[in-house]
Amino acid sequence: MADLKSNFLGISSPNPFWLASAPPTDKEYNVRRAFDAGWGGVVWKTLGAEGPPVVNVNGPRYGAIWGADRRLLGLNNIELITDRPLQVNLDEMTRVKKDYPDRALIASIMVPCDEQSWKDILPRVEDTGADGIELNFGCPHGMAERGMGSAVGQVPQYIQMVTEWCKMYYSKPVIVKLTPNITDIRFPARAAKAGGADAVSLINTINSITSVDLDNMAPEPTIGGKGTHGGYCGPAVKPIAMNMVAEIARDGETRGLPISGIGGVTTWRDAAEFMALGAGNVQVCTAAMTYGFKIVQEMISGLSQWMDERGYTSIDQFVGSAVPNVTDWQYLDLNYVTKAKIDQDACIKCGRCYAACEDTSHQAISMSADRVFEVMDDECVACNLCVNVCPVEGCITMEQMAPGAIDPRTGKTVEADYANWTTHPNNPSAKAAE
Repeated sequence: MADLKSNFLGISSPNPFWLASAPPTDKEYNVRRAFDAGWGGVVWKTLGAEGPPVVNVNGPRYGAIWGADRRLLGLNNIELITDRPLQVNLDEMTRVKKDYPDRALIASIMVPCDEQSWKDILPRVEDTGADGIELNFGCPHGMAERGMGSAVGQVPQYIQMVTEWCKMYYSKPVIVKLTPNITDIRFPARAAKAGGADAVSLINTINSITSVDLDNMAPEPTIGGKGTHGGYCGPAVKPIAMNMVAEIARDGETRGLPISGIGGVTTWRDAAEFMALGAGNVQVCTAAMTYGFKIVQEMISGLSQWMDERGYTSIDQFVGSAVPNVTDWQYLDLNYVTKAKIDQDACIKCGRCYAACEDTSHQAISMSADRVFEVMDDECVACNLCVNVCPVEGCITMEQMAPGAIDPRTGKTVEADYANWTTHPNNPSAKAAE
């Protein structure tokens, strides 16, 4: 049987599924329910310094993007860090860690960007028995306007400086949570590593406005007739998050830096994909807010079954396995040729593949008078748009062909689009031959 036990930075948890710092981890009641449901760890909702209280809006805090079936695809939030007193949170963390010693408990922290503020809060957090801290350098709204959150995460020098302070005044693992609201994620990751970070976590939320109320002409959610940008999360951000995780995993200066993957994880497959790209564990928020804490049970059973089927006995056996296959476009093999094939038995004759290809692609699909759709190999450039617009899974597939081979179905020769690529100086195969 697959063992899902996770040992991230020496922090043990029964599985790699952690709840991210967010409303689901804002209080003892929630965290206990989460642990009882099966979550391997939590990152407590971000703690702030004592002083002027954090005050959230008393109106809508979320905007949303839905699919055609009203499935939640993306969630925008304008909520701030915890508005509960610091000591209350610390006392609750202490009790929870004592009662659940086998679960990971991480304290997310965001305080002003000065050494004394960090020096003051870190010993108090350490006294809770928490397993580590996560530096919130990602929130794009509210706190960023106060010189915290993404205002720090967008400046590598600040990331390194604050990380160094934390390593100086805190003895347990320090995780740096990175903002995606930046041009190149490698630079803040490098700064975190230079500052001594034990790991990075990413992505935090993406700066966004999800919709506009066209009656009141204000962004939604609307507070007293006005709206603001917020942080975007959920399944829609997963592709962005995975790319950033992969960039850090394969960068020469950050390769080997442990990563906690965040961004749209909803199923066991999402988690496995993040981990294949280099994440040692994953953090989840929107899925729990959409379906409740028990969704972790499906994640656990699904990942366990997949690992059994593949012969993996521990998660370490596949973490990072896809990283060597992530490359830059210039190194792709242009002699690799595929052609679209339509399964006529599965085809429902809707014509979406034809319309998409005829109007917006390469006019490579023909339609007969009785609505039989066929791929014309000599025109097909293997873009696979037809596969993606077809409503029947598996009806259209991409089949690999050897350049110059005869397609037995059509009797035509398969032509490579770049006949001279074999000797092109940018072809990695040609370089290897030299």
